[in-house]
Amino acid sequence: MKPRGLYPHCTLLLALWLLPLAAPAADAPSTAPAPGTPAAAAAPVDAAAPTEPALPAEPAPTERVLAGHTRFDLARADIGAFVDRLSAKGFTRAAVFAVLAKAEPQPKIIDAMNRPAEKSLAWWEYRARFLTNERIDAGARLWREHRELLDAIAMQRHVQPEYLLGIIGVETYFGRIMGRYRVLDALTTLAFDYPARAEFFQKELEQFLLLTRSGELDPQVVLGSYAGAMGAAQFMPSSFQTYAVDESGTGRRDLWTDWADIFASVANYLAQHGWEYGQPVLAEATLGTAPEPATPASTTLNETLGALRTRGMQVTSLLDDATPCLTISAPLSGAMSYRVGFRNFYVITRYNHSPLYAMAVNDLAQAISARVLAPDAP
Repeated sequence: MKPRGLYPHCTLLLALWLLPLAAPAADAPSTAPAPGTPAAAAAPVDAAAPTEPALPAEPAPTERVLAGHTRFDLARADIGAFVDRLSAKGFTRAAVFAVLAKAEPQPKIIDAMNRPAEKSLAWWEYRARFLTNERIDAGARLWREHRELLDAIAMQRHVQPEYLLGIIGVETYFGRIMGRYRVLDALTTLAFDYPARAEFFQKELEQFLLLTRSGELDPQVVLGSYAGAMGAAQFMPSSFQTYAVDESGTGRRDLWTDWADIFASVANYLAQHGWEYGQPVLAEATLGTAPEPATPASTTLNETLGALRTRGMQVTSLLDDATPCLTISAPLSGAMSYRVGFRNFYVITRYNHSPLYAMAVNDLAQAISARVLAPDAP
């Protein structure tokens, strides 16, 4: 969706929001790869008028709340500390409070965070959600519609088109399901009502406020996932800051409706994380005489193909024995299967750390490619 215009009551917010943009003391934000996003670099303190006594900090504003809606208590110590940190980085306290005053707590988001599909489903159940004929057909149609664009981006960014479609297909069904929560509500809820990852989401909220302060996004209307991910590519604000691309040259990065920006941004993300063009993501394997592999604690490539083969595992791959890899258990509905992930598997897990996610992206990408390149394909 394209952000719409601000509501009338946002006029004062915009006036306040623009103040820091003219302040010479505000530094550009510092961003880093997802999922962790370092906070923006602190701006130097304006030393003008050093002899003036310091004014007391303005109190948190009160907000008129409509029936059926709730708001955050802006007098909370953690919210006050967050505002103080942003104030030290060039924001005005009044502007930050004005935006946070519009945020609504969303308890359902906390419930969703506590039961992600990647932790509650077996591989065969998870795969079935994404490897449907309808989704594969949709991906194939999108490839045919944008073949020249995808080919150009693949050549420029060195990422195969099918994997761009695989990620967008798993993330949002090619832009059909981009989230129904206001990103402001989601990030504020997780930043202040989800202690397990409060630090991470406060940094993402900061990056989101930077995007809204610059005018690139409208805090009142931007929708996203329950975790605050945005657009067809489902970028968190820190990833948006760092990897989103204005491929179409419109002057803004549109990850909702501009396929050039969407495809190029996903390709840029994968390329920046070390994608190896033309190399496989994973290979099928059987145990052979090898013992049952332990469940890996992370997606680090802590094995080599040679080591697996020495233990008796049979891997369907022509890659060299020195190739770094990771063994993945992939249970099917009636049996156990095994797969071996390579460098590009690890790169996909930079987008989402779940091995199930990376396998689903790979399988959807391969299915879409097979449908597009089939001899009887239109």
